[in-house]
Amino acid sequence: MPHFYERDKNLQTLLKNHLPEPFFKWADIELNDFSEKCTGVFDERAVHTDREGQPKLIRYDKMGNEISKVWFNEGYRQTVADTYGAGIVGYIHKEIPERGHKGNYVYAFAQGYLLSHAEPGFYCPVTLSKATAYLLDQYSEGFVRERFLPHVLATGNEELYEGATFLTERQGGSDVGANETVAVQNGDSYKLTGEKYFASNAGACGVTMVLARIEGATGGTRGLSLFAVPWEENRVAGNLRIRRLKDKLGVRAVASAEVEFTDTTGYLVGDADKGFFYMMEALNLSRICNAVASIGIMRRSLLEAYDYATTRDAFGKQLIQYPMVQSTLTKLAAKQDISLKAVFDVIGLMDHVMGPETKKSASQDDTILFRLLVAVVKKETAEQAIHFARESLEMHGGNGYIEDFVTPRLLRDAQVLTVWEGTANILGLEVLRLLTKYHVDELFTTMMTERLMIVEAALNETLTEEQIPTWQTHLQTVKDELGDLNKKVQHFHSASYDLQTYYSKEIAKEYSDLFEGLIALEAAAHGDDNQKMLSAVFIEMTFTTQDSGDMTEMPIDLLGFSAAQEAMQG
Repeated sequence: MPHFYERDKNLQTLLKNHLPEPFFKWADIELNDFSEKCTGVFDERAVHTDREGQPKLIRYDKMGNEISKVWFNEGYRQTVADTYGAGIVGYIHKEIPERGHKGNYVYAFAQGYLLSHAEPGFYCPVTLSKATAYLLDQYSEGFVRERFLPHVLATGNEELYEGATFLTERQGGSDVGANETVAVQNGDSYKLTGEKYFASNAGACGVTMVLARIEGATGGTRGLSLFAVPWEENRVAGNLRIRRLKDKLGVRAVASAEVEFTDTTGYLVGDADKGFFYMMEALNLSRICNAVASIGIMRRSLLEAYDYATTRDAFGKQLIQYPMVQSTLTKLAAKQDISLKAVFDVIGLMDHVMGPETKKSASQDDTILFRLLVAVVKKETAEQAIHFARESLEMHGGNGYIEDFVTPRLLRDAQVLTVWEGTANILGLEVLRLLTKYHVDELFTTMMTERLMIVEAALNETLTEEQIPTWQTHLQTVKDELGDLNKKVQHFHSASYDLQTYYSKEIAKEYSDLFEGLIALEAAAHGDDNQKMLSAVFIEMTFTTQDSGDMTEMPIDLLGFSAAQEAMQG
C-alpha cells in the first residue's frame, strides 16, 4: 500500500500551512523517505520486537558479576539509529546541515506521528529523549551541558545518548512529592541513593534526568532537585542496578524497569529548588508526544479498518458496501482528521511557548492556555486511540484478534497512553488547578471568541448562498456550547473541592470538544468540499443528539462517506 505520509494529505496540508515554504519543500522530501521506512522496515521490526525480540535483562556476566545490562535486538537498534539520525530529537535544538537553521517541534512531531503508525512503543524512548534534550538545553550549564547535550542531540556525527526521565517511586506514584531518593553533595557532583519504580528506557539511555531531594531540603515537591545521571559509568561502577524489567501489556519495545541507586553519581541541573518545576515543563512536552502517538495509532487503525473492508467479502458484498461499515469509517475519518489538526494547532503554540528561541518571549497567558490545551488534548486523544483500535479490531472480526494482524498490538499499545504522562484523573486535576488558580476559563473564552469571529468572516467569504444557512447553524452550535460551558464553569467555581474534582474530567472533555469544534469550523472555512463534509460530520456527531426521526433522510455520516474515502485513500 502507499506509505503513510504519501497517503495522508491532511498531514501534508498542515505542514505546508505551518512551515515556511523552503523548509516545507525540504521536509516533504525527508518525510517521504522516513515514511517509507515506517511503512516498511520499521513496521517489520516492530512485529519482531513485540513478539520475539523484547528487551531482556542480563543480570550477571559469565563470571557471576552483577552487570544490569539490557539486551535489545538488532532490528530495534537499527531503528534507533535510523530514527535519531533523521533528527527527530536533534533538529529541534541544533541546525539542520542542509538548511542552515534549526528545525522545530512541528517537523519533529510529524516524524513522531508517522513513527507511531508503526512503532508507538519505540516512540516512548524518543519522547524521553526529547524531554531530556529540552531540560539540558534550557537549564544545564558548563560541564554538564558540554558533556551530555551534544550526545543527546546526536544525529550520527557522534555517539548517541538516548534520554530518560525518572520520576515515579513505589510509595508515591503520581504523588511525586512523596519521593524519597536522596542526593548528598560530593564536590562538583552528588551521590544519589533510592529507587525509581517505573523507569522507562532503562539500559538504553546514556543519561537520565532524575528527581531527588538534596540532604536537608524541605519535603514535598518544593524540595526536589533535578539531576543528570550518566548511565553507563554508574552501571559499570555498580552504583545502579536494575531489579527487574516490567512485564507490560503493550509497548513492549521500551524497557521499563525498577532501578536502584546506591551512591550513584549525578549532576545538579539548574536551581536546586526548581527541579519539580523543570520536570513539569518537560511533562507538557511528553504529553504532546503522547497525543501524537495517539493520533498515529488512530490513523493506522483507520487505515487497517478501511483496507480490510475494501478486500473482505461477506454475504455476497464487500464490507465497504454496507451502510453500517460506511458509518463507522466516516465517523472515524472525521474524528481523526480534526484531532490531527487540533494536536498540530497546539504544537504550533508549543513552538512559541517552549521553543528554544521563543520561550522567553511567551506570555504567562500563552503558557497557561497551552497547559490547558495540552491536558485536554492528551486526555481525549489517548481515549480515542483505544476506541479506534477497538473499532479496527472489530472490523476485522475474528481475524482482528489474531496476532498475525496488527490490530491486537495497536490495541495493546494504545491502552498505556491513557496512563502515561497522567491519567484522566490527574489531567482532570490539572484542569481544576488551571481554572481555580489561573482562571484559564477566561483565557479560553477569549481565544475561542476571537477565532470564532475570524472563522465567521471567512465562512461568509468562501461559502455559497446555499451553504451559508447550514454553516451558520454549525457556527451557532459551537457558540451556544461555549456559552453553556461558561455557565457550568461559574457553578464549578463556587462548588466544594470534592465536587470540583468529581466534575473536573467532565469539564476537561467539554473543553476538548469545543476546541476541536473550533478547529472543525476553521478547517471548513479554508478547505474544499470534502473537508467541509468531514467538518460537518464531526460537529454533528460531537454536539448533536442523534434522532432516527422518520428514517427518510440520509444521515450525514453516510452522506460524508465519499469525503471519508478520499481521506483514507490519500
